[in-house]
Amino acid sequence: MDRNSRIFVAGHRGLVGSAILRRLTEAGHTDLVIRDRSQLDLTDQAAVRAFFDREGIDQVILAAAKVGGILANDRFGGDFIRDNLLIQTNVIDAAWRAGVKKLLFLGSSCLYPKYAEQPIKEEALLSGPMEPSNKPYAVAKIAGIVMAQAYRRQFGFNAICAMPSNLYGPGDHFEPETSHALPGMIRRFHDAKMAGDPTVTLWGTGTPRREFLYVDDMADACLHLMDHYDGEEIINVGPGDDIAIADLAALIRETVGYPGTLTHDLTKPDGHPRKLMDVSRLSATGWRPKVALEEGLRRTYTWFLENAAPERGARQAPPRQAPPRQAAE
Repeated sequence: MDRNSRIFVAGHRGLVGSAILRRLTEAGHTDLVIRDRSQLDLTDQAAVRAFFDREGIDQVILAAAKVGGILANDRFGGDFIRDNLLIQTNVIDAAWRAGVKKLLFLGSSCLYPKYAEQPIKEEALLSGPMEPSNKPYAVAKIAGIVMAQAYRRQFGFNAICAMPSNLYGPGDHFEPETSHALPGMIRRFHDAKMAGDPTVTLWGTGTPRREFLYVDDMADACLHLMDHYDGEEIINVGPGDDIAIADLAALIRETVGYPGTLTHDLTKPDGHPRKLMDVSRLSATGWRPKVALEEGLRRTYTWFLENAAPERGARQAPPRQAPPRQAAE
């Protein structure tokens, strides 16, 4: 990426967007354009078009999305499909109309079929039934991928699409009711430790396997793809290995220093049985992650203690039907 390029990071206050902003700054990019929701509502087509017409953007990294875990997806499916369709449609179309040179759209490994053959190759997208618990989100994001590919074919727009594995790290959200599994467990174990609770209950059986990528590694991969990838095909981004949720919980318990025991609520859903992606396409471009899971957990818990933990010894009331987060700020 040319250091003189004018780059718009959509979703710069979210987990991924904030990491991308850090990485761009570290790489010496200074002409970075950011807008929070109060300055630019990405669901407003007229506002987004006016923004692109006015700002002279060269490159876009579209990390803005409405995101959440299984419970949030189940409760707020209408919000997920509506807002994600609006955000990505407005940004992709306005970027093309304004002559943007390149756009990176971020999907997710959860878009793949529930029972996709493991490890999941990029060609598996739309090859089977989706996981029901996140179908509204998945349908919206798949539409964004198809739109980017269609604009490339019809208009020659250089839009590329990356499929990250499960992401975690500094800047994550730790609300037990609406967060993803890893930050939610950090919060549960921390709260139980502070309160002296003897047991922490986790959702499901603990047998599903997930692939976790430290968010700063994801940011590095995004810059790498902007420099080294121009294909129409989606490209998986992950470490290439996975871990059972029960084993992840044991690692987090050790990281937090929680002395109690674990139980499982078998009435709660597991989601995908496994989501390990084939990352050979990305590896062929020369990129590898740098941060191992154990180190990433230590860094994440340190950030949580410094930025997101409740007061020591305090027990927070559970959230009441909190709406899903939007990483467009």
